[in-house]
Amino acid sequence: MSAHTDGRSSGSSLPGGQAGGPVLSGPWPDDPSTLSPQADPEALARKILLDQLTGQARSRAELARKLAGKGVPDEIAQPLLKRFEEVGLIDDPAFARAWVQSRHSGKGLARRALAQELKAKGVCDDAVRDALDELDPEDEIESARKLVRRKMRFVQRLDPMTATRRLSAMLARKGYSSGAAFRIVREELEAGVHSPVDDTGDVAESC
Repeated sequence: MSAHTDGRSSGSSLPGGQAGGPVLSGPWPDDPSTLSPQADPEALARKILLDQLTGQARSRAELARKLAGKGVPDEIAQPLLKRFEEVGLIDDPAFARAWVQSRHSGKGLARRALAQELKAKGVCDDAVRDALDELDPEDEIESARKLVRRKMRFVQRLDPMTATRRLSAMLARKGYSSGAAFRIVREELEAGVHSPVDDTGDVAESC
């Protein structure tokens, strides 16, 4: 797909070796009519996408919203987004898998919370479901147990009912079902797995 709209050649180039018209610095103008005759709107939109993808992957919907927020016309944005998908720069299924792995291992999030995050990023249901299918249920339970153990020291001086309620609420915020959260908390409290007491901590503030 050519980045030129008027057929003139240009000595400038875009990242990745793609030829393009002159790329304007700064954001897309609020009024596209203010663009100079030499400006190439498609090249500018491409630069916005490449800047957004530098350092981290993003979903197609996130990038579409970014272009729309910059005032990029839909007739320019949609073909460009499609082209980025064709060359692999936009890959929602891969994005979803990486997101699940990162957020589960780093934050201990369960399926429900992960699904909500991915849907908020505009990832389609099929890609969300496929990514979550790769999450081992046993790993999910073990992550919940680790979360409870890390917070155990903050509830050691509380009565069992209050401790159970606070720890279960913490797991619920991570996306675990109420039944699973209660069972895991009860088992961990009964096992007495905890860290040294920290009188300054409070689970309500730390979870």
